[in-house]
Amino acid sequence: MKLMDEINAAVKEAMRNKEKTRLGVLRMLMSELKNRKIELLRELEESDILQVITRMVKQRQDSAEQFAQGGRQELADKEKAEIEVLKGYLPQELTADELEKIVKEAIAETGAESKKDMGKVMKAVMPKIAGRADGKAVNQLVARLLG
Repeated sequence: MKLMDEINAAVKEAMRNKEKTRLGVLRMLMSELKNRKIELLRELEESDILQVITRMVKQRQDSAEQFAQGGRQELADKEKAEIEVLKGYLPQELTADELEKIVKEAIAETGAESKKDMGKVMKAVMPKIAGRADGKAVNQLVARLLG
């Protein structure tokens, strides 16, 4: 089943089961996906959908962190609950070893030798790991392996 169909089915299921939090998160996701479709002026591919979900997870992680620092634990908990719903639509995260293997292959493919070539390596790596690893962690790993 395509990811978009899975999300639509989940919205209907959340409505039937009267799951307010899940339904709210899924409706926000559908809205973001429609906005992205309008931006791109084409139908969304799986990678586009994964990018939107990943961005939403990251936003909520940042918000949860800010709320926790501000002493608003109930709002931080709400954000964390939303993260859990969204993560259900992301593929399994890569282990450190798998990620390192992909980065090393990309370094070999691009012929990168120094930190000046980081852009080339990142451009080769990111499509392969779409939604399965944090970009910041990938960036740090590439810098370490090239440095």
